[in-house]
Amino acid sequence: MRFLDLVSLIFYNLSRRKGRVLLTAVGVVIGTSAVVVLVSLAVGLRENATKQLWGINDLTSIEVYPGYNVKSSGGGMMMGGGGEIEDIKYLTPNAIKEFEAIPGVKQVIVEDYFQGNLNVIHGKLHGYSSLMGISLDDLADMGLEANAGTTELVKGTAIVGSWINRNFYDPKARPDDPPLEPPDLMGQTLKFVVSKWSQDGIEIKKTYSIKIVGVLKESRGQADGSIFMRLEDVTAWNEWVRGTRINRNKEGYSNVIVKVESPEQVIDITDQINTLGYMAYTPQATVQGINSFFTILQVIFGGVGAIALLVAAIGIANTMAMAILERTREIGLMKAIGATNKDVMSIFLGEAAGIGFIGGLGGVIFGWGASAILNIVAVSYYASQASEGGGSPLSSVASTPFWLPAFALIFATVIGLISGLYPALRAATLVPVTALKYE
Repeated sequence: MRFLDLVSLIFYNLSRRKGRVLLTAVGVVIGTSAVVVLVSLAVGLRENATKQLWGINDLTSIEVYPGYNVKSSGGGMMMGGGGEIEDIKYLTPNAIKEFEAIPGVKQVIVEDYFQGNLNVIHGKLHGYSSLMGISLDDLADMGLEANAGTTELVKGTAIVGSWINRNFYDPKARPDDPPLEPPDLMGQTLKFVVSKWSQDGIEIKKTYSIKIVGVLKESRGQADGSIFMRLEDVTAWNEWVRGTRINRNKEGYSNVIVKVESPEQVIDITDQINTLGYMAYTPQATVQGINSFFTILQVIFGGVGAIALLVAAIGIANTMAMAILERTREIGLMKAIGATNKDVMSIFLGEAAGIGFIGGLGGVIFGWGASAILNIVAVSYYASQASEGGGSPLSSVASTPFWLPAFALIFATVIGLISGLYPALRAATLVPVTALKYE
């Protein structure tokens, strides 16, 4: 039997019993739509959970800190916890060379915080912030972008995070004064007043005029509340605060950022750095844990929908079994005029798969529509909650990945095909003479 003739006969047989086919397909619609909605909900929850993680905007970076070996009370060695610090693995220039020698490491960026007191003055306004020295000429190498100005650092300049202008206040403000409007710092020359305390308890101050050459875009991370300057400038200020020169070969740096060529290598390189005795952390580990949890959730949700499809499969098998009883003489007649067992089996398998396909198509459409309605209702609700209690509203609750509708449609069709396997075998093995005599 030619393929086109087979398809034409399948559609003709399905159209003869429209009511029964549609009622059977309803079960498949329910199961398929359940799979689409539940898996879309799990994907949407994962995306929202990832978006709510502050500072996770670069999955190729590893933050490295000095390693501390702590001697336990029993005399053994352990990392972290209470006890006496016996040895410290400093982030010295030699340690940086070790990191750079690891295969897959693209760049090592040194960071160092200002250790004294800092008061930032803009006109009559005073501000506060953490000051960070960075061993980069361009902050774009850290994945940061400028909202205004540049990301390039030169001597005597600074680049500020997106939140810095919110940290200013008027020390002479009165209680009835209107709220302070955050100043525009771009291009302004600010006074950086650094101070320290002498052994006699006298405060010693120095004032520097620093030009702001760039304001960063919001990154939802540490950079938003930081001021960046060249590492050499901050090191000089730290040496003034301490009153001695800093020996990096002995004291090292406060922390470094290891940039990796590919996110797939991050976890492995983090483990290698920890093995060397340092403390390394990567946002990739957090994201990986979240993805693992929600992958399990997707499987569970998909399994719940698959149970509904299993019930629908029983309905398809029952419909096809009834069709064989009603069409026994028809089967005998087809075999009598030359139809083979393969032809008969193909017809009934095609009809079962057709029911699964029709139900799957309806389920995909219905599931997509239900996900859209769920998004509208949930987003409206959470938007009202956010406006009342603060917080950021959700952009969506359910997110349908591009592969899910195709997978659900194919899965429903395969379920229909498997459900019709036993009835098709029964129809194919009927003896023509016996079938023709069937009343």
